[in-house]
Amino acid sequence: MAQSKPGGVQSVTRALDILEAIDAAGGEQALIEIAAASGLPTPTIHRLVRTLVDRGYLRQLPDRRYALGSRLIPLGSSALTAFGSRSTPELRRLVGELGETANLATLDGDQVVYVGQVPSPHAMRMFTDLGRHVHAHPRATGKALLSQLSDDQVRAVLRRAGMPAFTSRTITSPEELLAQLAVVRERGWAVDEGELEDGVVCLAVPVPSTTALLAVSISGPAVRVDERVRARAVPLLAQVAADLATQLDVASA
Repeated sequence: MAQSKPGGVQSVTRALDILEAIDAAGGEQALIEIAAASGLPTPTIHRLVRTLVDRGYLRQLPDRRYALGSRLIPLGSSALTAFGSRSTPELRRLVGELGETANLATLDGDQVVYVGQVPSPHAMRMFTDLGRHVHAHPRATGKALLSQLSDDQVRAVLRRAGMPAFTSRTITSPEELLAQLAVVRERGWAVDEGELEDGVVCLAVPVPSTTALLAVSISGPAVRVDERVRARAVPLLAQVAADLATQLDVASA
């Protein structure tokens, strides 16, 4: 359990401990599991949980377990949108160095949602609708995001979302995607070569934040995103991802 900072309110800290414990457990827990994870006395947990349920931050399931509530969704969405706006200088840095569209994305439920973008100056360029929810499996950003989950969590996401084919290159086998995610975890970056759209390449890197699940990427036509550009892009993406993580984690400290 996190220790309260000087001047902090203990009840607020404890309520946040409960939300974080449930989140870390995959989104739902029984009261006894919350007690074990948070280290708080059961009567204290019960009072806090009832308040969180009343405010919509938790909901009680039919089996009496507790799950994260819908009130958290707009808050998380607003926070990510605000951070997406603040990430613009870093994304511009990528576009200035590489000349291709730069994106910031997160995983919302079982799908990728883009929260930040700076377009390429080229007439032929990639666009992604901010706020739109899309499948993770055919995208480099999706792979970079999924690589931050366990294999069991990835299987659950794929089972719920499905793996439709978008091109002849789209990976539609969970085991094949899991094998590719193992490579992403090892080398630190993901690629989509025509898996979403023929002739388009996307490179993505996970943002190594302890407070948010994010990935940063560039995308462009395969004729421009050649091996020379890729060799330059990966370290730049990694640096931008590290800088964004620092901004996030400092802001939450």
